[in-house]
Amino acid sequence: MESLSYPPKPRPGDRVAVVSPSAGLPAIFPHVYELGLRRLREEFGLEPVEFPTTRVMGADPRDRARDVTAAFADPTITAVLATVGGDDLITVTPYLDDAVLRANPKPYFGYSDNTNILNHLHRLGIVAYHGGSVLVHLGRPGAPHPLTFDSLRAALFTPGWYDLTPAPEWGDQPNDWRDPATLAHEPAMLPGAGWRWQGPAGVVRGRTWGGNLEILHWLLAADRVGAVADHEGEVLIIETSEELPSATEVYRILRNLGERGLLAGFPAVLVGRAKAWDFDRPHTPEQRRAYADEQRSAVIRALNEYRPDAVVVFDVDFGHTDPQLIIPYGGEAVVDSVQRRISVRY
Repeated sequence: MESLSYPPKPRPGDRVAVVSPSAGLPAIFPHVYELGLRRLREEFGLEPVEFPTTRVMGADPRDRARDVTAAFADPTITAVLATVGGDDLITVTPYLDDAVLRANPKPYFGYSDNTNILNHLHRLGIVAYHGGSVLVHLGRPGAPHPLTFDSLRAALFTPGWYDLTPAPEWGDQPNDWRDPATLAHEPAMLPGAGWRWQGPAGVVRGRTWGGNLEILHWLLAADRVGAVADHEGEVLIIETSEELPSATEVYRILRNLGERGLLAGFPAVLVGRAKAWDFDRPHTPEQRRAYADEQRSAVIRALNEYRPDAVVVFDVDFGHTDPQLIIPYGGEAVVDSVQRRISVRY
């Protein structure tokens, strides 16, 4: 792996690419998408630039890759934002033009299935950003979440260190995009209980790597994860999706990372708050608590077997729950279990 470097940041007034390298959901939910674009203009002062497949469902992977490559190649564009995730971006990254990406590094924002591109850029030596979806976060119903927008604004425009903040309230029960009327009110929220720390007292500083846990498993199967030595000393960031993988599956994926030799190399692990509700599994509050507890236990079990001295922080808001904090991917993070503090360098 090449040494990692931060690309130049955009400034208010700049043109930024809005792409759909995974699912083209702007085609199905234009009301949510347009709200996200409006906030990108009004809240951040950025001018979104769409590409041919941005509003197309089922676009050919080669065409989606062509759009991402074109966004990096365009000298008038200073950042690239994904509209949303999906489930087939693994078929897109082989068609990216790595020479263009290396020659024109830009901040890339995305999460979930975008783990494919985040990992790809990591292997090219480009720091990217885990988080920020035009539909999910910029298009949040009712009003933007202040923690999400503060973090996104800092990641977009401000170099230097940023302290992550535990959310005083959080949610994993989104409004139904199929009903435009739901954009008028904010989603249901629950009281936050802060982060959960485990492991020895100490301070870990390292580059970040990881992303959505299910996608990481796909990347391992496709042999698109760097060598063990490339990830030694990094801070692992993991989160799970709205597919609600079982605790058994979470343990087995982490066990596979352990057998690969990767898990032993991470001195610190940040675990995103578990999403425990979805439309096809509308869990009760008790079921949601049980699901989250079982997932934590699965993570602890795997780490006890492969890296028992890791500093672990659970319920950090950077995954599929609301709000979402931006984590630099390949950028620096400090995990301080003495002061109970997490800082990232944007």
